[in-house]
Amino acid sequence: MSSDDGVTAGLSDDELAEMYHLMLVTTLADERSAREAKAGRLQAAFYPVRGMEAVCAAMGAVLDADDKMVSTYRNLGDALAKGATLRSIMAELYGRAPGMSGGKGGPMHLQDQAVGFTATTGIVGQGLPLAVGLAMATQLDGESRAIVTTFGDGATSIGTYHESMNFAALWKLPIVFICQNNQWGEHTAIADYAPDVELAKRAASYAMPTQRVDGFDPIASTRAIREAVERARAGGGPTFLEFMHYRLTGHTGTADFSYVPKDELAAAMERDPAPNFRRWLAERGIFDDDALTEIERRAQADVDDAFTYAEASPFPDPATIDSDVFADPEFVRSLNHA
Repeated sequence: MSSDDGVTAGLSDDELAEMYHLMLVTTLADERSAREAKAGRLQAAFYPVRGMEAVCAAMGAVLDADDKMVSTYRNLGDALAKGATLRSIMAELYGRAPGMSGGKGGPMHLQDQAVGFTATTGIVGQGLPLAVGLAMATQLDGESRAIVTTFGDGATSIGTYHESMNFAALWKLPIVFICQNNQWGEHTAIADYAPDVELAKRAASYAMPTQRVDGFDPIASTRAIREAVERARAGGGPTFLEFMHYRLTGHTGTADFSYVPKDELAAAMERDPAPNFRRWLAERGIFDDDALTEIERRAQADVDDAFTYAEASPFPDPATIDSDVFADPEFVRSLNHA
């Protein structure tokens, strides 16, 4: 960790422990999901989040249940940060009935309304207008909550990104745009598709506060997200946060990523979020080795439990194939009998 050295951003020991736990669970579940995808045991594609764990933990430390999030398909850490259970996430990846979307959506359609994990979209850049709509509704209803939308660096080249940024700034909507800049748009390096790689600088043209943050640093990330969320809740309008990190694996859980420069990947692995946060917590005497080992034991147990639960869960009932798809079940039944 490079920034905010020696400072805990006002987080209690319990909050720091939960951040480390969330980072570990995200890392462990991510790596195991990739192995399951390669073995052909998942019912959907899997999109790794390795390298993004610090930002996910920061969101978990700041966001309340009343805040709402719209995420992307690379969403394991986002969903955990918003309070979704790992059991429900893994059951969805295995295509099982207790999954977040009944086992019928996979990572492209994770959602849990009870915790404010409102929607996921598999279309690059399409989560932004959904989040802007939620922010507009929040403003019109006079509610004090933040709407957060996460997206990759590649989404900043999509038309809906620019429309959403412009609309949010014009109406001063309570939204936080979180760009998880992992340096790659699928298989294309950012410098090969963006003439200006400083995305926060580009976003500033929409007359909203912007900031470029070390996305490997959970403390710096917490500070930035907290400030933006508090601004949104207080009616201060939108914020764009660009979190700089690096994708530590392929675009999907089964994808080859030999095209990634080996020196860049090695340098990024030196900053692997969870191990570096452990070192930071230990060096400052916040937790001793026994306490850290216990957090790690609990994280591994939670991951083992979630995968065991998912594999043992039933598949969806074929009779439910039309549910959650069409708004009027009676109309669907009438078509079947026509």
